[in-house]
Amino acid sequence: MLGAKSYVFHRRLDYRYPVIKYGKGIYLYDEQGKKYIDAVGGALVATIGHGVNQIAEEVAKLAKRVSYIHGSQFTTRLMEEYAEELCRVAPRGLSKVYFVSGGSEAVETAIKLARQYHYDAGNKSKYKIIFTWPSYHGASIGALSITGKHSTREIQRPFLLDFPHMPSCFCYRCPYGKSYPGCSLRCAVELEKVIKRAKADSIAAFMVEPVIGASAGAVVPPAGYLSVIRDICNKYNILLIFDEIMSGFGRTGKWFASQHWGCVPDITVVGKGLSAGFVSLSAVFCKKKIVETIRKKTGNFIHGFTFANNPLTTGVGRAVLRYLKKNNLVHRCAERGEYLLHKLRTLYKFDIVGDVRGLGLMTAVEFVKDKASKRPFSRNKKVAEKILQAAQKKGLMLYYSIGFVDKVNGDAVMVGPPFIVAEKEIDKIIEIFSQSISEVQKTL
Repeated sequence: MLGAKSYVFHRRLDYRYPVIKYGKGIYLYDEQGKKYIDAVGGALVATIGHGVNQIAEEVAKLAKRVSYIHGSQFTTRLMEEYAEELCRVAPRGLSKVYFVSGGSEAVETAIKLARQYHYDAGNKSKYKIIFTWPSYHGASIGALSITGKHSTREIQRPFLLDFPHMPSCFCYRCPYGKSYPGCSLRCAVELEKVIKRAKADSIAAFMVEPVIGASAGAVVPPAGYLSVIRDICNKYNILLIFDEIMSGFGRTGKWFASQHWGCVPDITVVGKGLSAGFVSLSAVFCKKKIVETIRKKTGNFIHGFTFANNPLTTGVGRAVLRYLKKNNLVHRCAERGEYLLHKLRTLYKFDIVGDVRGLGLMTAVEFVKDKASKRPFSRNKKVAEKILQAAQKKGLMLYYSIGFVDKVNGDAVMVGPPFIVAEKEIDKIIEIFSQSISEVQKTL
């Protein structure tokens, strides 16, 4: 394991990193020969598993063609074909794609795209982005400005833009103390109140995760939520942006999470599983009217990254897309997701398990001090972290989500294995997860 002696500036400075030698399927193997079940694909990224020779061969083939071309100078036939194939699986109406390297870049792109669209449409006062809390949209300053996660914002707060926000749709912890469907979707209706307070002519877009990812752990909205916010955005000429960096590209059992509810946004950002982790690739989908408005006025999108619309990464992305289709893995994800949720619900037997939630292979378990009141553990107990540590010692990799209850407290653990996971492997994941919960519960 590598710790403080490493020359690499690792993100976690209090952690000794196991050195991974190789991976195969849903498993990772370190230099010491230890085997890990990668039950979260890193961060819900490795959708098709590790060591896929077909994709590795495509990477090598693409690398031999050209080292680099600039996105403002050239295109490739392969990239053009990939964009067309992507739009065929995207929500109807999203017919333009802009490729970037990562999720934060995609969110930055979406923010600037929304702003330039309104600017070129003659609505120059529209620039604010409404966001929800909790949420996570990225690590760059722009993305962090619309992220509802206290622990990631606090140190960088002096840099952040002052944008309006509202409570997320979170039925288990409804901020209004109501229950669905008797709530009349107050969490969605609230958007109109926020728009009016901030003044509609200043609002460019509303960004929301159709299924909340790492900031609260696989929170799924009730039927009707997305359609209500869609109607409100239409009413006030506000673009609706879906952040599907984590939930998109098959993870919830459909190509895009929004397709579960038939709601089409104006812009969607997708990442993580888009390339299954083989290369750094994310994408921004938008409606044709947005691009055409910019084309007719400014003429160009005033934005760009060195590795935007990159021939290597988009080539790998196409190979991943075709692999998913050929092996029917999005449908498999839906089936395995039902089985995983069924098995996760057996964990309600533990006193500290308050909620089990998710969609497809994007699931989470929330831990509470008291089930009846849903009272969370104090953050200094670090319940989620302890469960992850216990699981890792047993060879199971999970992913935690913290601080979503009151900006400080709240513990959840996410489970999101590659789509190729077998039922017997899910059984093993649950077995080790259960042992880890039991071990930690005894210490609380």
